[in-house]
Amino acid sequence: MKRKELEKRLRIAGCFLKREGAAHSLWTNPKTGVIEAVPRHSEIKEPLAMKILKSLDAE
Repeated sequence: MKRKELEKRLRIAGCFLKREGAAHSLWTNPKTGVIEAVPRHSEIKEPLAMKILKSLDAE
């Protein structure tokens, strides 16, 4: 999955970017308080993308 597509799905679910790191971006879901690291690669493998979406309740 493209990183842009993953970020779009996270925003639609109400998540927002907490901060940028050197290798990862931290996204948070304000409803649950969960914070998840998203790698800064242009392409993110499908199983990892699904894990991130599930963790942030953005499925």
